[in-house]
Amino acid sequence: MANPLDAERVKVLNDLIEDLDRRATLAKRFLGYSEAKKRLELLEVEIARSDLWDDLETAKSITTEYNATRDDIEIVDNLFRQIADANVYIELIKEEGGELLVDELSKITHQLNSQLQNLEIRSLLSGEHDEQDAVAEIHAGAGGTDAQDWAEMMLRMYQRWAERRGFDFEIDEITEGSQAGILSVTFIIRGRFAYGLLSTERGVHRMVRMSPFDSAHRRHTSFASFDVIPLLDDPGEVSIDESELRIDTYRSSGAGGQHVNKTDSAVRITHLPTGIAVACQNERSQHQNKAKAMQILASKLAELERVQHQEKLNAISGPQSEVAWGSQIRSYVLAPYQLVKDLRTSFEVGNVAGVLDGDLDPLIESFLSWRRSENSQ
Repeated sequence: MANPLDAERVKVLNDLIEDLDRRATLAKRFLGYSEAKKRLELLEVEIARSDLWDDLETAKSITTEYNATRDDIEIVDNLFRQIADANVYIELIKEEGGELLVDELSKITHQLNSQLQNLEIRSLLSGEHDEQDAVAEIHAGAGGTDAQDWAEMMLRMYQRWAERRGFDFEIDEITEGSQAGILSVTFIIRGRFAYGLLSTERGVHRMVRMSPFDSAHRRHTSFASFDVIPLLDDPGEVSIDESELRIDTYRSSGAGGQHVNKTDSAVRITHLPTGIAVACQNERSQHQNKAKAMQILASKLAELERVQHQEKLNAISGPQSEVAWGSQIRSYVLAPYQLVKDLRTSFEVGNVAGVLDGDLDPLIESFLSWRRSENSQ
């Protein structure tokens, strides 16, 4: 290779490929690749059964798991094939040289790194409900109109994040602010691992900026909270006594258009024993709104049971360090400097505009990695 610059670039690329291979091997292990291969063989037997579709619910469950498991295996296999191809490029360049080959290899390694980052995030998600859709809520906190505006900014941030990942996003119920922004919103994000990813965002988010609502344009601090639960596929998984429910119907108070379609059939369901209330105003009929509200209520009751069970375990095993609802997890500073900082991991991002436009994956990935290291200690 005559050009010493090419030789140096190839050395850098070769080191990068070796690092990609190491990271891919680690992600493969955390994903449980060997177990997935065995599980796929069993699922293939189930798929081939002639009477599979006699039970539609079972058939749906098996085919869904089969497709997801097969996709996971193909993603890993494809990644290692591409790493092998990259190593072939290295050998070709060593034998023949050529700046075009070096440029092509540089593009390949960049693409591989992007694919591997997504795989690494997936390998960090192994919770019982991590693969499920998510029901999320944002509530404006301290800070008056600024907090309500910040809550609406957060809503846009998560909507843009969902769009970036190709997830479906739907607003279920929203309460507008008195002057600007929103007081609260409930929304659903549908996509594989939506809950697992968004569970990292649970907590209080703090915004510091020069207030657009202050005539003196002074710096204000405002807060909004984010909570999320997995959306149950089957509300019947949780037993709900309808005699313990208060069901109210009302006309949607949403602004329409940007947020929600106005209807005359919004539904609010209150579970009297727990005081949990859910509302839905986005569907076309009262029946559809009630069915959606019941699904969300069942998901909330299931989450409540899980939390209560965990609290009992914690009481037995002693104090546990846990990032929980009500704790401030992140600061978004727009003035006097620009910085987003996760207060749990100390991870920082200087591009605040990018984060507010939905570029949350670096923050999510850093927390998942931090949580794994904490749990392994």
